[in-house]
Amino acid sequence: MSIAINTNKCVGCGRCVEVCPGNLIKMDGGGHARQMHPRDCWGCTACLKACPAGAVDFFLGADIGGRGATLSYREDGPIVTWTVNKPDGTTRAITLNKQDANRY
Repeated sequence: MSIAINTNKCVGCGRCVEVCPGNLIKMDGGGHARQMHPRDCWGCTACLKACPAGAVDFFLGADIGGRGATLSYREDGPIVTWTVNKPDGTTRAITLNKQDANRY
């Protein structure tokens, strides 16, 4: 599993660099985040959740979302939305309230 950083969306805040446990993301000379070693990505999604601009997409395995599918994350106050973006253009979203996330 790996990520893709959309440099057109990247605002250069460096949050993804700070949270990557593998130290695999660096800022380039243009002020954008770049993944240094895609094959070493742990798939922890820390960068995905830390990015305020939604510039990070997480590639899903073929068994989860199909070949070429990505997972994106958006946070709006206490509301969190995880979206699976399939290669055919369809999407599936899971929306939850963080305050209710750990209730059983």
